[in-house]
Amino acid sequence: MNPASLLVQNLHKRYGDSSVFSHVNLRVEPGEFIAIVGESGVGKSSLLNCLAALDDWSEGTITHNGVDLGTLSETQRAHWRRAHLGFVFQAFHVLPHLDVAQNVGLPLLLLKRPDPARVAQMLEAVGLGGLGERLPAQLSGGQLQRVAIARALVHRPSLLLADEPTGNLDPGTAAQVMAVLQQQAADSGAALVLVTHSEAAAARAQRVLRLTASGCT
Repeated sequence: MNPASLLVQNLHKRYGDSSVFSHVNLRVEPGEFIAIVGESGVGKSSLLNCLAALDDWSEGTITHNGVDLGTLSETQRAHWRRAHLGFVFQAFHVLPHLDVAQNVGLPLLLLKRPDPARVAQMLEAVGLGGLGERLPAQLSGGQLQRVAIARALVHRPSLLLADEPTGNLDPGTAAQVMAVLQQQAADSGAALVLVTHSEAAAARAQRVLRLTASGCT
């Protein structure tokens, strides 16, 4: 198995007696783009949070780059996320008091590797060249999501997770944002896992998996 693969084996998550999801098995190769679809409430976002080691799971294993995430402490999980993970949220989650360049450069600062040239490169790549000094309040929704994509990829993560990244955007802007997300993930060689309700977004993936009450197929 390629050591940079994401491997999920027999994953279950429960709250008390209620099952959030169960019997989830998937493998994502470096550079591969998969989409996970399913009905509302079936646990897609919860699954993505488990893949990010933000939430705990009840049974099963998640392995990335040969590391069993379930064996890591909270501090070790945080360090793993900083070094290896990019996450694009539906609600953008940009910091309003930081300008665009500062938002994008934040992962590099957390890694103690500030790199203004890399930040500028990413802003150009997502079509925001020259806007680094603007505050988030001065940007459109589509531009904010591009900021989020640049921030998620600036530190060259090997795993990129995206949770409904076009959910707050109109169809035209959503298509543009998905094109940028897909191209930048491919250019960086990151494995991309997308959770979405959008058939158009899912259709861009190399594989589409459906999460149901009985598992992920």
